[in-house]
Amino acid sequence: MADTEAPEVPSEPQSRHVTYCGVCTLPPEYCEYGGTVRKCQDWLQKAHPTMYEKIWSPEALEAATASLSVEAQKRAAKDAQKKAAQAEKAEQKQADKMANSVITIKRVERNKRKYVTAVSGLEAFGLDLKKVAKEFGKKFATGSSVTKVPSGGEEIVVQGDVSDEIEEFLLEKYKDIPEDNIELVDDKKKKSS
Repeated sequence: MADTEAPEVPSEPQSRHVTYCGVCTLPPEYCEYGGTVRKCQDWLQKAHPTMYEKIWSPEALEAATASLSVEAQKRAAKDAQKKAAQAEKAEQKQADKMANSVITIKRVERNKRKYVTAVSGLEAFGLDLKKVAKEFGKKFATGSSVTKVPSGGEEIVVQGDVSDEIEEFLLEKYKDIPEDNIELVDDKKKKSS
């Protein structure tokens, strides 16, 4: 018999390391199918410049479209232009929504000298209400929870009169919230007759 050695096959399957986008959580090769292409490109360029060059450099894009027919190239260019316009429109819409949304901090009287503070409108700024409620509870050493409002939204209810402190905390911790968008309201419960 001849001495033929079979190639060594690893006994366990080898895992692959896959990089995921920090913006859309897809692999970078698929970011173009998400709605945040421009943000994904910026993230990839900062985080993984070599992968960015491999996927989004002009040479790579040209090589990818070189095998297409002339009609397909025109269609691809048109689609890319349309997607870029849609992404820009979506970004503009999000910016307008953030500029027009208002955070309402309401001080509500419960019993004679007891107050609760209700904060609504935070979801427009992309904040996770449960995490923010937990931060409020830790910061002000009170109970805080997320409750549903009859109008359909959600608000954070914090025990105690901490409306001024909440305003300062929001401005300090979340820099993307403009000071003009925070509104303080003093709400008193009506006496039942």
